[in-house]
Amino acid sequence: MERNTGMIVALDVTDREEALKIAEDIWEFVDAIKVGYPLILATGLGIIRELAEFAPVIADFKVADIPNTNRLICDQVFEAGADAVIAQGFTGRDSLDACIEIASEYRKDVFVVSEMSHPGGADFMQPVAESIAKMALEAGAFGLVAPATRPERVKKIRKIVGDKLTIISPGVGAQGGRASDVIAAGADWVIVGRSIYKAESPKEAAREIAEEIQAELRGKY
Repeated sequence: MERNTGMIVALDVTDREEALKIAEDIWEFVDAIKVGYPLILATGLGIIRELAEFAPVIADFKVADIPNTNRLICDQVFEAGADAVIAQGFTGRDSLDACIEIASEYRKDVFVVSEMSHPGGADFMQPVAESIAKMALEAGAFGLVAPATRPERVKKIRKIVGDKLTIISPGVGAQGGRASDVIAAGADWVIVGRSIYKAESPKEAAREIAEEIQAELRGKY
């Protein structure tokens, strides 16, 4: 996945036409489209290939099962046209290895959740987030998910993995995270959902956030 704008849109809508319209409006401001259960359960896996016409698609299924089931899930996701899948790390190394094995067969990527962005994400995941980050690095994952709502945690995770893993950070906008803060902390991409797809003009909202990210990147590099 190539970084141009530094932004990923989380398209958590449940209507196919709305999803496609938003993707068509904002594609020039995003590097990828993240889809999860709301859109997939409402419209089917076929929406992945349709959205891939606009940008690479990340399937955010937070895959968290035994290795065999993880293989089956990832196979379906990549066969449907996804460029990457998000998996949980707390299920252990063998389950993560299963996801990475299937991704390798398709020449696709796996992102591993180190810590989620909502307040409860700090309850149980934060104490093991650093161990998960180390495991993801050793397993050969492509990247990690770390919370934009807690930039200090992104900074800590970046220190652990160096430049060997990509970090994508959800929680910008509606959850309170700021794009510039999380980029400064070490994230490669920020993930934005409701602030874009619920905006009166998703295109203008995406443009504004993309400009904020680019301004921070210019100052950083």
